[in-house]
Amino acid sequence: MPSDTYRWLAKYYDHLFDFRRPFDVARQHTVDPILPDVASACDLCCGTGTMALRFAAKGIQTFAVDLSPDMCRIARRKAREAALPVRVIRAEMQDFRLPQSVDLVTCEFDALNHLPRKRDLLRVAKSVARALRPGGHFVFDVNNRLAFERIWSNTWFLDKDPVALVMHGGHEPGSDRAWSDVEWFVRTGRSWKRYHEHIEEVCWSAAEIRDALERAGFGSIRSWDAAPFFHDALTRAGNRTFWRARKAPV
Repeated sequence: MPSDTYRWLAKYYDHLFDFRRPFDVARQHTVDPILPDVASACDLCCGTGTMALRFAAKGIQTFAVDLSPDMCRIARRKAREAALPVRVIRAEMQDFRLPQSVDLVTCEFDALNHLPRKRDLLRVAKSVARALRPGGHFVFDVNNRLAFERIWSNTWFLDKDPVALVMHGGHEPGSDRAWSDVEWFVRTGRSWKRYHEHIEEVCWSAAEIRDALERAGFGSIRSWDAAPFFHDALTRAGNRTFWRARKAPV
């Protein structure tokens, strides 16, 4: 996927979207129990840097990785404005490298689903394992095929001045691939400009995810269904799963 795919999503992400409550509830189960032992962390596919800034505010040495130059630019700006020492690195999640090993890698908001190919999941798992110290943890969430089948082929509308978007999704029945076509309408003065983005996602079965993690050297693998955290009509049981895996200690 081209690195500039998320240009308009990056610019207006914080303005339009707010997933704090359900993800805060999920982190009580996935991240918070291990956080007392975390001195260094990396937020992979960091977006605009929100999670990375939360780590840094807790005194955790923090890295943030994203492929989108626009996302990286915004994350760096937010870190400067907050006077927090977050090192932002532009890289693909399949091949990223950190200057040092960390205790925790997170990858939230179904970012893994944006991989171009299903087989890339193993590459990401191996890159994360390389970035972690022995005994470190990998925490992430993914959309499942049930989400593609149940809700993807719909049209969504968001309007929050000065931008409005129409997002239409699609899914080929029986496949592990879905897509969204996003039409952006941005107000400039008394006129509106229209922009288009095409975003694709892939998904995996629980067995495929466990296999990739185990082949990359992870154990102590746990998963949580997202429905009890979100409590909304879209996140039905089976639509999204949170995962935590631990790299094998020495």
